[in-house]
Amino acid sequence: MATTLLALAVASTGLYAGFMLIFQTGIMPALARLDDATFVDAMRRINEYVPKAVFLLVFLGVAAFPLAAFLVAVEGRSDTQRWLILAGLVCASLNHLVTIAGNIPLNNALAASERTGEPASAVRGAFEKRWNSFHLVRTVLILAAFGLLIAATLN
Repeated sequence: MATTLLALAVASTGLYAGFMLIFQTGIMPALARLDDATFVDAMRRINEYVPKAVFLLVFLGVAAFPLAAFLVAVEGRSDTQRWLILAGLVCASLNHLVTIAGNIPLNNALAASERTGEPASAVRGAFEKRWNSFHLVRTVLILAAFGLLIAATLN
């Protein structure tokens, strides 16, 4: 059971880290080249589409599986492995905190701006730089979580 939970922790965190990394290195740089109206519309559509069932399962698994792997008592588990799992869980939890406190409110404001008729340049100006800053932090955190959980499997 413990091995399975740790494997699920690594898998879900790896999937999520890959998603975050692709956004950081590919999607956001590509969107940055768009004009304001197209950028704003594209981000609105992405934010409508992404939080669906598969994404939410991975998002929840990123916290649930490392927590379960940490809590399950395993005879012979080294202290190092426990600390690595805990550190991965902390990084994943901080990632979620940044997402919930930083990115989601910006996504909600972006969606709400569709009803106000605010110019796309102002909407983008209030959104893009801040969203990208939060996203960089959460990408680094989830990549760290992934690396720590991989290290736990090797220990």
